[in-house]
Amino acid sequence: MKVTVIGAGAIGGNLAAKLSTAGHDVQVADARGPEAVRAEVLESGARTVDLADAAVQGRDVIILSIPFGVAGKLADLFASVPDETVVIDTANYYPGMLSEPIEAVDHGQVESVYTAEQLGRPVIKAWNAALAETQRTKGVPAGTPGRLAIPVAGDSDKARKVAMSLVDDTGFDPYDTGTLADSWRQQPNSPAYCTELTLDELPAALAAADRTKDAAIRDSLPERFAALGADPTVDDVVEMNRAAHR
Repeated sequence: MKVTVIGAGAIGGNLAAKLSTAGHDVQVADARGPEAVRAEVLESGARTVDLADAAVQGRDVIILSIPFGVAGKLADLFASVPDETVVIDTANYYPGMLSEPIEAVDHGQVESVYTAEQLGRPVIKAWNAALAETQRTKGVPAGTPGRLAIPVAGDSDKARKVAMSLVDDTGFDPYDTGTLADSWRQQPNSPAYCTELTLDELPAALAAADRTKDAAIRDSLPERFAALGADPTVDDVVEMNRAAHR
């Protein structure tokens, strides 16, 4: 597929590298300019484009790996993107930490529903519920015992299946979580969020989500993270997230 990744941070960079390694035609753009794209992201064949050219005709998939709440700034860019282009949102809302508070989301609007409204088109929610380091280091071929799963939500069956095939290509079992309205179950800090679960374990974690409790756990992240001490490992962070639901 022809894939454009907008945002070359940890998640976007991982996806650009992994999808180009898997054989996809990958472009990557960043608001900071092409020089912001790390060299290792391009080693497998991904190439940089200017942000203004990132949503040109002829791309099958556009992956948004940008800070939550800024999608509206790209609405004009997306106005000419064909309806059949699959748009995938990877962002998470951390008010007061990684984002300014957003009243609509604070009052219950689902994160990616908000993003879709700001962007002016439907989106699929994927890759948001796994740590960047998990995505970088723990992807394995399909069929490997203990392969970790990533939830995928969206309103279009066809677009959701496209996103699921790409999740598989990045080394994880995709799990269909249904509509975008239900994607709150994979938002921070639900039992399914950044807890490294397999395909057999993920459904129960999604079912156990509690919007009020999970938001409170999310908002306690600075204190919990500080308690880990200096240089926590990815396993330390995963255990912290799991422990919050015990």
